[in-house]
Amino acid sequence: MSTDDKIQAAIANPQNMGEMADADAVGTVGNPECGDMVRMWLKFSEKDGKKIIDRASFQSFGCQTAIAVASMATEMLKGKTVAEARELQSSDLSKPLGPLPPMKLHCGDMVEGALRDALREDRESPVAAATSTSGNTLLGDMNQPAMKSGKLKVVKI
Repeated sequence: MSTDDKIQAAIANPQNMGEMADADAVGTVGNPECGDMVRMWLKFSEKDGKKIIDRASFQSFGCQTAIAVASMATEMLKGKTVAEARELQSSDLSKPLGPLPPMKLHCGDMVEGALRDALREDRESPVAAATSTSGNTLLGDMNQPAMKSGKLKVVKI
């Protein structure tokens, strides 16, 4: 199966798409060059004294490749420790799809950025951005005052 076929299959049946109301962490990243955005939610559990990713979900305003990579990544993350998830690179997250074309490598980078943002330890309220009434979706975030001024939240990786 070619990379294009794998991407089309992932798009036809994306896994874990949508907001997770009971998430423990959320991360958002945007790419100002193409306008794509990805948000990832994580739910943790404890196992043998380690924090494990129990569930992951995503939303994407982006191309099909971004949706496909995010779908694959959320499946891949289940059961991984936070430490294991922090070691994952964009190439690891997109690997099940096969090699991405050079103009689509940023899709894996965005999914990695959303994951890294969700795993940040320096946040006071990890889910605040996903639970506010005016910004509970990526589209809602775009309507927030900071977005109206033309600024886009970009998380550097």
